[in-house]
Amino acid sequence: MPTSITEPGLPAAAAPTEIDPRILRENRERRMRILLPIGAITLALALWEFLVWFYQVPHYLIPAPSLIAKTLVQDWASLAQSAAFTVKLTLLSLGLAIIGGVALGMIFALSKPVEMALFPFAVILQVTPVIAIAPLILIYVSNTFVALLICAWIVAFFPILSNTVIGLRSADHNLRDMFRLYQATPWQRLRYLLIPSALPYFMAALKIAGGLALIGAVVAEFVAGTAGQNTGLASRILESSFRNEIPRMFAALFLVSLLGVVIFLITSWLSRLVLGHWHESEIKREH
Repeated sequence: MPTSITEPGLPAAAAPTEIDPRILRENRERRMRILLPIGAITLALALWEFLVWFYQVPHYLIPAPSLIAKTLVQDWASLAQSAAFTVKLTLLSLGLAIIGGVALGMIFALSKPVEMALFPFAVILQVTPVIAIAPLILIYVSNTFVALLICAWIVAFFPILSNTVIGLRSADHNLRDMFRLYQATPWQRLRYLLIPSALPYFMAALKIAGGLALIGAVVAEFVAGTAGQNTGLASRILESSFRNEIPRMFAALFLVSLLGVVIFLITSWLSRLVLGHWHESEIKREH
């Protein structure tokens, strides 16, 4: 049989390296996580377009996706300005909810009497529908934007507060005893024990509060019934319904939904960024 001869001074041919099956599985799951939702949404839009065309549904009842896209392009200047207003209102209310919820949650976790005194007020704000108290806020607050901001903040505040308190109290009691045994300062206990234990709860609350802030901003603007150029997408929806411009209303509604999806994706990415290297909820496991 012929034998292979290697010339002196030349390295032998390297054996082909095998690809780790886990890496292949992760790559396949990553592609499926992107392609499956895109395929499902595309199929749903195609079915919607076909049914509207087949049954000849009038555009003032249910417009076709193609007509909605055309309207979105034609009215982009107005809709983009309204979307920027809604984004500004949503992010400001979410930021204030994070600051207030985390600060008050830390106070509640460190002081039981303060929690017993103030927590009922937080519960009252949560269980009272914002659509019921928004008219009062609009009466007592002269600035419309500030009134809308307060309404959106009320909706997003409680999940941050509640989850922060639960997270700060979920630290392992054995670790608490160890910190007490080594006479750790309150700052050391907060930084090295309480905050790490509260982070998973806070990131879960952030996903919820992001969507609620958007809902609160839209609902508050519906109640306010504001109109004009410096208004949000809710005003565009109201105007379109009054004028029977249903495709434009669907275009504004699409932007609201798109903003909600973007907020969810960003908060999910932040959760993976913060928790992905150490917490079980984000660490990839082998199946």
